[in-house]
Amino acid sequence: MFKRFFLFALLSAITVLVYAQKQKLVVGTYTNKTGSEGIYVYEFDSKTAEAKQINVIKNVSNPSYITLSKARDFLYAVYEDGINSAASAFKFDPATGQATSLNKESTKGANPCFILTDGKNVITANYTGGSISVFGIKPDGALTSLKQNIQHTGSGPDKRQASAHVHQVQFTPDKKYLVATDLGEDRIYVYSYDATAEQPLKFKTSIKTNSGSGPRHLTFSPNGKFAYMAHEFNGKISVFSYSNGVFALLQEVETVAKDFNGKIDAADIHTSADGKFLYESNRGDANTINVFSIQKDGKLTFVESVSTLGKGPRNFNIDPSGKYLLVGHQYTNDIVIFHRNTATGKLTDSGKRIQVGSPVCLVFSN
Repeated sequence: MFKRFFLFALLSAITVLVYAQKQKLVVGTYTNKTGSEGIYVYEFDSKTAEAKQINVIKNVSNPSYITLSKARDFLYAVYEDGINSAASAFKFDPATGQATSLNKESTKGANPCFILTDGKNVITANYTGGSISVFGIKPDGALTSLKQNIQHTGSGPDKRQASAHVHQVQFTPDKKYLVATDLGEDRIYVYSYDATAEQPLKFKTSIKTNSGSGPRHLTFSPNGKFAYMAHEFNGKISVFSYSNGVFALLQEVETVAKDFNGKIDAADIHTSADGKFLYESNRGDANTINVFSIQKDGKLTFVESVSTLGKGPRNFNIDPSGKYLLVGHQYTNDIVIFHRNTATGKLTDSGKRIQVGSPVCLVFSN
């Protein structure tokens, strides 16, 4: 009896371990003039860094950014498609990677470039439209018609800042607020958030960043006490303390050498799950991933800068094991997989690649 119980327990443990090693990697892309057919789903082995394509969600238009529900049973994507721009919903099977289209709704704001959900609402950042769109979620996971659209109206000194350009929307760790970064206005907007309200967002405050800096993406530390902002135009990272909707600037750091001469075009920024390291990508003429260690006071110390080994590192993500960092290159049509040293934060090329047309957003299912 004991022997049978032991064997059962051993097999169960092995099954759990194998399942934990096999993650679903979902990739949003640009489909126009790139050869991409839509949203790609891979099985990613966190032990070997091997990726196997298992599905392509087709008949979609520039599904550049995507997000999964908490239970991973629904997938939401933007259609970054000018006047036809929309948010779309899919029933998603996290075990097989198969997806079924539910519906799509107009964002009433051109070229949405970011999307997120808390299971109650789906929210998009509309870049060209300079606005934020909020949709409810029906019991079957489909989107309701547009609940709220907030229009930004400012501008900035750079020629790329002729109008507002909302680039990201992000919930604060306490879920009380929504933060929207506006690249066109050099502002960070903070909205109070009530998920059940007819209009969930209410303006609280805005924070002016350096003129012409182009605030693009923001990430919070895992403990929720700090926030890190990547500025597209100058490549700087702003470090903020955060508490109850209030941001206070602590530090600003460079991500390129002082003698660097060329376009920086910062893109994405993430912390490691243990809160010890911060990573930031630059595109343009740099094409680098920059690594910083995070000190107890939230401030950053430079570790290294490495080539992303491709062009246009639009988005990157750390796999759930923490051992790999994957970089999607919009212009060289591949995902480069780096091994990540969890003790030092440093990156080395694993030699593994995923060939896919214009990858823009990488999301893991776990």
